[in-house]
Amino acid sequence: MTDQVVDTGGANGAGVTGVAPARTRHGRVTGADALLGRERELASLHEDIGRTGLDTLAGQTPPRARILLIAGRPGSGRTALAETFAAALTERYPDGLLRVRLTDPAGAPVPAGDAARSLLADLGEQTPAGAAEDVLTEQLRTALAERSVLLLLDDAHDAGQVDELLPDNPACLLLAVATGPLTGLSDVRPCTLGGLERQAAVRLVERYAGPGRAAADPHAAERLAEECRGQPAALVLAAGWLATRPESSVADLLARLETHRAAVPRALPEPATGEEGADGAAPPRGKTAAEPPVDRLLRFSHDQLPAFDQRLLRLLHLAPEGLADAHTASALAGCSVQHAAARLEHFVRHGLLRPLPGPRPAYEVPGCLVPGLRALARETDRPAELQLARARMLERTVRLLHSCRATSEPLGSPARQRLAGLPSSLRFAGPGPAAEWLAERLPALLAAARLAVAEGAFDTLARRYVAALVRALVAHRGTEAAAPELYGLHRLVLDVARRRGLHREEAAALLNLADLDARTGRTREALARYRAALDAARTGRDPHAAGRAMESLAGAHQELGDWARAADWYGRALAHRLVCAEDGEAARLYGKLAAVHAYAGRYGDARRNWGSAIAVHKRRGDVAGQARALAELARVQEYAGRPEEALRTCREAVALAERAEDERLRAALHVRLADTLDRLGDPASARHHRGLAARLLGPGEAAVLRTGT
Repeated sequence: MTDQVVDTGGANGAGVTGVAPARTRHGRVTGADALLGRERELASLHEDIGRTGLDTLAGQTPPRARILLIAGRPGSGRTALAETFAAALTERYPDGLLRVRLTDPAGAPVPAGDAARSLLADLGEQTPAGAAEDVLTEQLRTALAERSVLLLLDDAHDAGQVDELLPDNPACLLLAVATGPLTGLSDVRPCTLGGLERQAAVRLVERYAGPGRAAADPHAAERLAEECRGQPAALVLAAGWLATRPESSVADLLARLETHRAAVPRALPEPATGEEGADGAAPPRGKTAAEPPVDRLLRFSHDQLPAFDQRLLRLLHLAPEGLADAHTASALAGCSVQHAAARLEHFVRHGLLRPLPGPRPAYEVPGCLVPGLRALARETDRPAELQLARARMLERTVRLLHSCRATSEPLGSPARQRLAGLPSSLRFAGPGPAAEWLAERLPALLAAARLAVAEGAFDTLARRYVAALVRALVAHRGTEAAAPELYGLHRLVLDVARRRGLHREEAAALLNLADLDARTGRTREALARYRAALDAARTGRDPHAAGRAMESLAGAHQELGDWARAADWYGRALAHRLVCAEDGEAARLYGKLAAVHAYAGRYGDARRNWGSAIAVHKRRGDVAGQARALAELARVQEYAGRPEEALRTCREAVALAERAEDERLRAALHVRLADTLDRLGDPASARHHRGLAARLLGPGEAAVLRTGT
């Protein structure tokens, strides 16, 4: 059984890639040769590119990219047509093809900001963590202003989504895929898809079911095409049943379908005004629409499976982003990984899943099947069983994330020792494979985090899950690279903490979010979050978070140049550390407070605070810290117009650095001494100290120290 050649997508159906003809696992065909029965629509789309637009008729240059629209129901092959069409245009758009899906598997529209962030990542553009939607969409338009790209927006929910992402560049082309016309977009003529013509539908059955199956009984094959109303997704499911039963004929399948329909009658309520049927035509008013062929064939395929396979298939609608692998299926069904892997391959042969490219077996639930699977689960499974399956899936993923993070630890570390004790199916061969798994699964991992928090019943497990995902991202990608994902995860933690009244976790989440705000220049937003974190820390009696919030408030005011408020908050943070008897933190904060006073020109206050820092370092026996504080005191003395005093202080610092055996610090202090001596008019002594610095660290690094210390 080959994988689906004509798109059975929708909210989550990728269909045929159409980028380069190739064959992958299960003989899946990709490229233009994979598309059946859409020659007329392809020709229409090619003609529409050159069609004169309203701006051109008015004698104006089009201000924005041209929009082409493919409209059709999920399962009609709309994404396959879009991708095949896009593949034929690659030479026209030298900067490539970008694509994003605008409806999630649950049927909710994807925010334009999230879509813009995804497209910018494909372009290699860095995006600020937590940026507003309008900032991201504007950044996307700026990035596309000088490029010639083909932008494929799959499963657009409405015209507003498309308009937000439309490039202000006529050298680009936007190809949208949607269920119906996108009212509100000017100069857009939809290419509407219905069912396949009878001959193409029969060829599709022949391709999937195997050679000779349809030819053996052409009349029955034509009746099957009519039964499926020419819908590619329904035809693939029917052909999948035939492919797994080589002894059965097409007539046998038709008989079974009739028996099944009589035994399990189904009907749908009348659709809303203007809603089309599954074949693209609206049903007559006042009549009940028959069950769409995709849903009917899905129910039939489900009922023909063994009981365990039926249950696993239904549970796959819980797979985040419609993406599943053996671990996901194993956890959902509560079976072994090996058994789950075998069943997933069986579903592929039935046309119920499509395999994804990559080094590890992974699968996608076609988007047009997700609503039907969800309905079957509601009818068959108790809510508690579905909830337990979700919990097992989250728990398994937590263990995989712990294993993923552990690979980044040194050999022999406690984390690596715990990793060695895990079952082989939960272990990664090394940091490389773990990082690859994290990158491949990241969309599904993030979606699972959002779903777990939204569920509300798994708050304890959701907190563990998010914490494990944060640690894995930081370990393999670093805080800066993973900042956009971390921002969203910290917001999820904040939601759970507020819902559960967990003030300490609320404070931690607010601090993390505020730090990311501050790093991306949103200092005033960071200030508001630091204040909220301080309130939460005080309510939760968390002295560590309270101290960090006060210090962060000071740093934010310092960034804004508000020296008075910065000094006030550093003073509060200092008093807090002194009450907590944290001398090391107190010494550091004395230095922060002194620096703010120096920026404000209050050199006397700066000298007094550096003196206090020196006293704390001396009491703690921290010779190197004492030397650094003396060096900073010397800098303030020089700013205050006391170079001789600064010279004495700096020499005292050099002596302490020698005691501490810190050669880099000694070299830096010798460079500082040389600069001071130059200003005092003693170039010979200055050269001597620079020579000492060069002998300690080498001439090149000493020159760097001269400008950086």
